[in-house]
Amino acid sequence: MPSLKDLKNRIESVKNTRKITKAMQMVAAAKLRRAQEAAEAGRPYAERFNAVLSGLAASVGGSDSAPKLLSGTGNDQVHLLVVMTAERGLCGGFNSSIVKTARAKAQQLLAQGKTVKILTVGKKGREQLKRDLGHLSVGHVDLSEVKTIGYVNAQNIARDLLNRFDAGEFDVATIFFNRFESVISQIPTVQQIIPAKFEQGEADAAATLYDYEPDEEAILADLLPRGVATQIFSALLENAASEQGARMSAMDNATRNAGDMIDQLTIEFNRSRQAVITNELIEIISGAEAL
Repeated sequence: MPSLKDLKNRIESVKNTRKITKAMQMVAAAKLRRAQEAAEAGRPYAERFNAVLSGLAASVGGSDSAPKLLSGTGNDQVHLLVVMTAERGLCGGFNSSIVKTARAKAQQLLAQGKTVKILTVGKKGREQLKRDLGHLSVGHVDLSEVKTIGYVNAQNIARDLLNRFDAGEFDVATIFFNRFESVISQIPTVQQIIPAKFEQGEADAAATLYDYEPDEEAILADLLPRGVATQIFSALLENAASEQGARMSAMDNATRNAGDMIDQLTIEFNRSRQAVITNELIEIISGAEAL
C-alpha cells in the first residue's frame, strides 16, 4: 500500500498533467478554428476544379492524344502510396487511422503481385510504417518547420510526384489523408490522383457543353498538373483541420480522465490518512490503559 507521501506526490503529478492537457486542448481549439475555415473555404474551389477537369476528360475520352496524366501509362503494376500524417502526436487515433488504411492498401497490392512504393508526408506516418514497410519507402516530406500550410507546400509535393511519374518510377499514385467532418469525426480517405480519376457526380456537375479554345487536349495538359497540386493542397488542409480536431478531443478526454484519477487518489489518500490517525489513537489509548 503506498504511503501518504507517495499518494500526495502522485496527486500533485496528475494535477500538473491535467494543467498541461487543458492548455493543449485550448491551443488546439484556437488552431482548429483557423484550420477548419481554411479547409472549408478550399472545398468549393477543389470540387469545381475537379468538375471542370471531369468535363474535359469526358469530352476527350480515350483518344490517343489524351495527356499521359489522364490516360496513364497503360499499366498499373507500380503503385506509389502518398501517406499524409501529422508531424506531432498526442492527437488520438488521427495518425494511426491513416497508417492503418495505407498499410491495408499496401498489403492488398502486394498480395496481387504489384510493386508498392511509399512516400510519407509527416514524421508520424514514417515512424509507424518503417516498422514493417520501411523497405518500400522512396522518400519523405518534412513539414515540421511549416507553421501554416500553404499552396507552395502542395506544389513542391506535386512537382516531386510529377517528376517521378515522368521518369517512369510508378504507374498509379494514391494519397491517404483524413477528411475533416467534425471534432469527433475524421474520415480516412483514399484518393487516386495519377492518372486522374473522377467520380460520376463530378462528371454530372460538368455536363454543360462548352466550346474550348485551344482544344481540350491542350487545356488538359496544362490543367492536370495543377489539378494534382490542388488535390494535394486540399488533402493537406483537411489533414490540418482533422489533426487539431483529433488533438482537441484527445486532450479533452485526457483532462477528464486526469480529474477522475485525482478524485480517486484523493479518496484513497483520505482513507489512508484516516487509518493512520485511527492507529495512532488506538496506540495512545492502549498505552494509557497499560499505565
